[in-house]
Amino acid sequence: MKMTIQTSVLTLKNYINGQWSEPISKQYEEVINPANQEVIAYAPLSTKEETELAIQAAKESFHSGIWASKTTHERAAVLVEIANKIDEMAEELTILETLDNGKRKDEASFDIADAATAFRYYAGLILHPDGETYPVPDNVQAMVIKEPIGVAGLIVPWNFPLLMAVWKIAPALAAGNSIVFKPSEVTPVTAMKLFEIMHDAGVPKGVANMVIGHGDPVGQTIAESIDVDIISFTGSTNTGRKIMQAASSNLKKISLELGGKSPNIIFADADLETAVDYGLFGIFYGAGQVCSSGSRILVEESIYDEFVARYIKRANNIKVGPGLAEETEMGAIVSEQQMNRILNYIESGIQEGATLATGGKRLIENGLDKGFFIAPTVFTDVTNDMRIVREEIFGPVVTIQKFHSEEEAIQLANDTDYGLAGGVFSNDGAKALRVIKKVRAGITWVNDYHPTYVEAPWGGYKQSGIGRSLGKYGLEEFQETKQINIRLNVEPNGWFN
Repeated sequence: MKMTIQTSVLTLKNYINGQWSEPISKQYEEVINPANQEVIAYAPLSTKEETELAIQAAKESFHSGIWASKTTHERAAVLVEIANKIDEMAEELTILETLDNGKRKDEASFDIADAATAFRYYAGLILHPDGETYPVPDNVQAMVIKEPIGVAGLIVPWNFPLLMAVWKIAPALAAGNSIVFKPSEVTPVTAMKLFEIMHDAGVPKGVANMVIGHGDPVGQTIAESIDVDIISFTGSTNTGRKIMQAASSNLKKISLELGGKSPNIIFADADLETAVDYGLFGIFYGAGQVCSSGSRILVEESIYDEFVARYIKRANNIKVGPGLAEETEMGAIVSEQQMNRILNYIESGIQEGATLATGGKRLIENGLDKGFFIAPTVFTDVTNDMRIVREEIFGPVVTIQKFHSEEEAIQLANDTDYGLAGGVFSNDGAKALRVIKKVRAGITWVNDYHPTYVEAPWGGYKQSGIGRSLGKYGLEEFQETKQINIRLNVEPNGWFN
């Protein structure tokens, strides 16, 4: 909705070439708290024109060498300063993230802490020995070095607004690139705070640019631009396809972290209490708005009934409410649009014949009527041809299926277009390893679900994306590999006599 600005809420701005600027359109839209629909900010409706200005600023800053030519020690010092400032502002950032996204406060707090950790990690990583030398059958010294790619276009979703931004910004800057960043228009508040922090920490003019707005025109312009050398996107698989097509303009490098429909396999020899606990955590953490959520639970037949009974009892006791309320265990859905999308999937599951074991409705009791809340929802008696089993719902909806053998569990787990994550619960270590190695997914757990570490790569198989975030792999996404050959005997080669 377009509107006139009121002074009682935060007015967000773009950050282009070291300056804060209002949108050229002079138009804004509301950013609301999904727990009560109160306006918390006004976000710019940016245009293609200012997006191109941001791209140009990034291009000029990169080729000037103002950041790319700094030593790794100099860049690392700036990254550490950013981390320190995030720590100093942690409480403010946590509250803003909770108000903007709707997640419970301690979830947001973990995100902010992880964001600081990521900056420190990449500050340290670029100080490690790098490059390679090769023995070759000639009087030549052959070597490989890593260089920044150039202008990095970074586009992130609304489920982890600050943390997803940092997963891209920290390695991109560490590698020496200049960036054009687009936050989700749904949750842009902490992004502006992050750019304030980077400005104060000494990131040079033009190196870090942010444009707030919708995918069309802002994201589309970034993806299509021939002056952008890499695009790193996290979001839906459908949008990822569009970005791949747009990126063909100059065959820019692409890094895509996309959707998931991840299996969580529970064997009869698992510790049942642990399996139920992580089965709940795997889907209802973040209200299911997590790309790696364990949204398909597969349970061995002999324990299926007991598992389902325990699981439903626990799910019914989850306290849903505003993220800042101390008693809240699961927060709000990020927007009305997303809430309605989830409710449509629930209706689809009912129509297709699945059993709605619990949940399945919007929560409006106990003062929740002004927010976007959905009860933890469990479907049983499902088949693999149902939409609720095949398509990413991105909400607090889980399906529970039974299997009869190890082979069937693996077949069901891999019967999906996605391959982001997966889990196995078993006290038989050999079986757990045997099965997890056959699960076609990039992020997996045994007797655990969801923990993420900045040191380890994050990304998926099949339609869950291309490339990896985090770890050394996340840095390499933003680097070019250059071969250098130095002849040690400087003399003519006599090829043409």
